[in-house]
Amino acid sequence: MAKETIAGLAKRLGISKASVSYALNGQPGVSELTRRRVLDLAEELEWYPSSSARALSRARAGVVGMVVSADPVLIGTEPYYMGLLTGIETALAERDMALMLRMVGKDPAQERRTYERWAGERKVDGVLVFDHLHDDPRPALLDRLGLPFVLHGAPASDLPATFSGTTTDHAVDAATIVDHLHAGGHRRIAHVSGPRTFLHEEERVRGVRERGAGYGMHVTQYEANYALEAGHRAVLSLLRAPADHPITAVVFGNDLMSMGGLLALREVGLRCPEDVAIVSWDDSLHCQLASPTVTALSRNPGMQGRVAAELLLAVLDSGTIHTRSMPASELVARASTALGRAHHATDGRRAD
Repeated sequence: MAKETIAGLAKRLGISKASVSYALNGQPGVSELTRRRVLDLAEELEWYPSSSARALSRARAGVVGMVVSADPVLIGTEPYYMGLLTGIETALAERDMALMLRMVGKDPAQERRTYERWAGERKVDGVLVFDHLHDDPRPALLDRLGLPFVLHGAPASDLPATFSGTTTDHAVDAATIVDHLHAGGHRRIAHVSGPRTFLHEEERVRGVRERGAGYGMHVTQYEANYALEAGHRAVLSLLRAPADHPITAVVFGNDLMSMGGLLALREVGLRCPEDVAIVSWDDSLHCQLASPTVTALSRNPGMQGRVAAELLLAVLDSGTIHTRSMPASELVARASTALGRAHHATDGRRAD
């Protein structure tokens, strides 16, 4: 089937070709109702303006887009994202460019429509993509829309050679954490991860499990969603689970869940690190000010955001495709894992 033309869209809708063009390109001259009719039909037909034609007629918007598929409340309270955004803004400000941020919750269709609107209305010059999924449809969509993009934080094995992006060796970070706990005498640990639909979380889960198996450690996996309340629920659930030898340490996928875990331990009368040690995959002011202070991986999100933005700027300037490996994280050991030997808990430790 031949690709539809602007004239074809106009005929289907009973309006002029000029009106279709104005609507697709985000220009004045048509009503919002007409614009919506045109965009809806284009979406239904999976029709997008040719990227070559768009490139010839398009002036720079001076804007980079970023869509975050998460609860806006969580994004506003999670220091990792705040650090990442600071790094991105720093790099863009040096080029007098702006960041357009959209938070779309967990609706994939809304994220797709955002990209389509940005492309159709020429609102952004390119986009930064985070939290890669299994069989992620976004790279193919962005390529079809003609929107340059950079993938941030993908496992190296999952970043195609034709894409620009940053990669992280999550297995190395996992080994750093497990080595630290093993050296502290821990043999039964839990790993409270973020959603395993994200490739980076799947890599972390595999890394913790395999490194622990190499030491003969028992690892219990628990999937959560990064929120403080999720860390709280995870600890209560893990402590209630029947076990001859309960866990002596918990690794959390971020700092907020670590804080929730600390609160849960206090509620059931357990001490950290004497009864249960805690490690966070992200370091932040939360970890530094908590009581006890929390051992964490220092991942330098500001640097990561800056690098991702610089890679996108290179794509926009010259079409240059680069891959940058992020340095391994450094473990900052604090009071939450301070014991030299893990205590062996009894059944009486479990939550009611």
